[in-house]
Amino acid sequence: MADSQTLHGDGISAVIVGQGAELVSLRDERGFEFLWQAGPEWRRHSPVLFPIVGRLKGDQLRHRGQTYPMTQHGFARDKPFAWAQRSSRSCTLVLTDDADTRARYPFAFRLDVTYTLDSRQLGVAFEISNTGDEPLPASIGAHPAFNWPLLPDLAKADYKLAFAEDEPAPVRRLKDGLLLAAPQPTPIEGRTLALSERLFDDDAVILDRPASASVRYAADHGPAIEMSWQGMEELGIWSKPGGAPFLCIEPWHGMASPADFDGEFVDKPGLMLIEPGAKRSLSYWIGLEQGSR
Repeated sequence: MADSQTLHGDGISAVIVGQGAELVSLRDERGFEFLWQAGPEWRRHSPVLFPIVGRLKGDQLRHRGQTYPMTQHGFARDKPFAWAQRSSRSCTLVLTDDADTRARYPFAFRLDVTYTLDSRQLGVAFEISNTGDEPLPASIGAHPAFNWPLLPDLAKADYKLAFAEDEPAPVRRLKDGLLLAAPQPTPIEGRTLALSERLFDDDAVILDRPASASVRYAADHGPAIEMSWQGMEELGIWSKPGGAPFLCIEPWHGMASPADFDGEFVDKPGLMLIEPGAKRSLSYWIGLEQGSR
């Protein structure tokens, strides 16, 4: 694959491409593929969401009285990253501001994305640096899509998400990509979210302050995935309505604009504000469990 890096670890391999710094394959030692392979239902695998997560109202970013076009989930997923480091077990890709980004996002920044393989686990680290002279307002999110079901002879409804902690808090939902004002009753019972296609009829399920920092995606048998995160404050769970065969488990820092928010971007709820010369580091991990097949 052109402009890509294949990583090999103990019981795990991963392929990352320069375009969007995107993870495009995640396999165990038997060659079993866990990651969605970008079929016609959704042409992505695991995009990096930056400098926003979700949508802005009218797809416009407002800053100091000016408006800038900013489409859903930002531009990083569609930009070529530079390779800063490549080895058999890790790689780092970098995106910095340029004329194209400043036309949409009038801030100076550096985004480093580092992938590292450990024993049956992939770590993904984001480092956002403010290289400008004013506070940097930013969000970042992961968007990995996993095959659902993981085993083709199982039904989607055989799978569930098991959280590390009880999750009794209401969840947030979207309308036209924007955050509804009223929280909704959680579909999670205790620590368990039963998965079904109907769950996503109204777009993503968003935990805006999850009690857990990890979740396990599994059926009663077969391969499973354990995801954990640090520095992320929200978790999105999504599949494309209509029966798409993938499930996205998405640790975020930031989320879509509230439907009634018309203010300056720096005042948008949920943003990081990074001071000049400062950095923010956030990360998540995907652990693979082989299970019986």
